[in-house]
Amino acid sequence: MSVTTAASVRAERPAALITKVLAAAQAAAPTVFALLVTAVIFAVFLFAAGADPLAVYGLIWTGAFGSWFSLQNTLLRAAPLLLVALCTALPARLGLVIIGGEGAIVFGGLAAAAIGVVLIDAPYVPALLLMAAAAMVTGAALIALAGWLRHARGVNETISSLLLTYIAVAVFNHLVEGPLRDPASLNKPSTASIGDHHMIGNIPGTDVHWGLAIGIVVCLAMAVLMRKTTFGFAARMVGGNARAARMAGLPIGRLVITTCAMGGAAGGLAGMIEVAAIHGKANASLATGYGYTGILVAFLARHEPAAVIPVAILFGGINAAGGLLQRRLDLPDATVLVLQGILFVVLLASETLRGRSLFGGKA
Repeated sequence: MSVTTAASVRAERPAALITKVLAAAQAAAPTVFALLVTAVIFAVFLFAAGADPLAVYGLIWTGAFGSWFSLQNTLLRAAPLLLVALCTALPARLGLVIIGGEGAIVFGGLAAAAIGVVLIDAPYVPALLLMAAAAMVTGAALIALAGWLRHARGVNETISSLLLTYIAVAVFNHLVEGPLRDPASLNKPSTASIGDHHMIGNIPGTDVHWGLAIGIVVCLAMAVLMRKTTFGFAARMVGGNARAARMAGLPIGRLVITTCAMGGAAGGLAGMIEVAAIHGKANASLATGYGYTGILVAFLARHEPAAVIPVAILFGGINAAGGLLQRRLDLPDATVLVLQGILFVVLLASETLRGRSLFGGKA
């Protein structure tokens, strides 16, 4: 390599780095804008309710990250969000808006609990693997159905996935309160226990179960799949221009159904982890809104699987702080739901910034 060529390469490296930094800032701009605007609107809401916004934000920070106990509580609440957010984020790479994560969680949790009861005397590892497989297959089938309806029948996937969630919750309630109900569960109908010997343990030195680590690994694996493989490139091509993808000969139907199935499998796995790490059985505690919060996590992460990790932790912290706001400031526990609702509306509005340069004009 000549001296001139070497000098040219050295000169190009800083320029390439600057370009990457500007591109990252450009991609993050709508999210940052949404967070800032939400903070202002929520502060006005708190002021109107007679609360001190600075005190509320301080308590949210304390309840989420202010101590080791708070941080562990945050991570526990973030664990299912890591997986269920993928139920929306992965299909979104193909331009689909799937909001059926809640259905995938309850179906996956129910399947895992049913298998766990059957395998009550089975060895630990095979039992957990079969529970996870049953949960993932069940969740995948539910969301893949929405993808198939979209591709084969032109049914809007947002509506179909929402309706399938209602069906899943209704079937879940019928089975838990009927054929699969444990007679010993009086006040809160549930299935029989999977047994303490089949519960997922905690990460050493913490009170956080291994489901958090599983969720992080799955998010990173999906990030690699969608960014570094032929499958991911094909999915992005379908999401960018389905007509061009069809003309290029890509199997659009297979890509749609497969990606929806992967998202559903992640949601089902979240349900299995909730059963095997928290509840030990399937009951109404599985349908607590994690699936709907996962939609917001996916949108705030701009449907990037790797970005789901910090966003899920953020929302885990917000949810963890709800009780502290109620105890200290006598605010309703649903205050954090108001915050999430405002954020979602602002986030949708901030989509107008996508594709626009930070310095004016188109990017």
